[in-house]
Amino acid sequence: MRTILKRMLAIAAASAIAISSAPATTVQPIVIDLNAVGRGTSHTITVENTNAARLPVEIRVESLAFSEDGVTVAGASRDLAIFPAQAVIEPGRTQTFRVQWAGGPIDRSKSYYVTVAQAPVTLPAGESAIQVLYNFQVLVSVAPPRARANLTVESASIGRGADGNPAPVVTVLNDSATHAYVSRGTLSLVGRDAAGRTNFERTLSPSEIQQTIGYGLVGPGQRRSLVLPISLPSGSGSLEARFLPATR
Repeated sequence: MRTILKRMLAIAAASAIAISSAPATTVQPIVIDLNAVGRGTSHTITVENTNAARLPVEIRVESLAFSEDGVTVAGASRDLAIFPAQAVIEPGRTQTFRVQWAGGPIDRSKSYYVTVAQAPVTLPAGESAIQVLYNFQVLVSVAPPRARANLTVESASIGRGADGNPAPVVTVLNDSATHAYVSRGTLSLVGRDAAGRTNFERTLSPSEIQQTIGYGLVGPGQRRSLVLPISLPSGSGSLEARFLPATR
């Protein structure tokens, strides 16, 4: 039997991919914010099996490490308790998994991937088939008490995008003890040519940021450089950027 494993990341470099587009399964939500103490120390993840076959899944938890380029998996963690840890979801049914903070007091935010992993199906003896398995990763971040994110633009410059064209490069700094998201605010860009004349202006809304770079997770006390997939009129000149957090 041959098994193909596919990962549907809730965040690519901490950016969202539409989980609902994956066949046979939907997972909601894809980003969860928890508190380390008091109210809000738990949340639920709902998995819907829209396939005609039973869906066996198991839940795994991995801690994340931050760098200027984004996030990386640091290893398995027991900081989050999951109930249940495994389940078989019948066709057309949904299963709710509770995510509970199980760590002690913290003074800085922590982040994790909670992976909903589809388990391979045991076939009858003598039969073989190709199985395509999907992993769905949900981003879970846990904040210390009374901490508030403080995200600002540290620098902006003109770089090169993946297509080789001039593109904005924005470095943001989260000067706080909790995690922050670039997509929870607006990002204004102003470009000027070598003579100082404005040749580019654009303000990205939270939804546009999410569609452009994803959620833009920045860890506590961390900076992150973002190359925006936006074509600028020139590779010379200067660029200014300003981040304004959304009001709630």
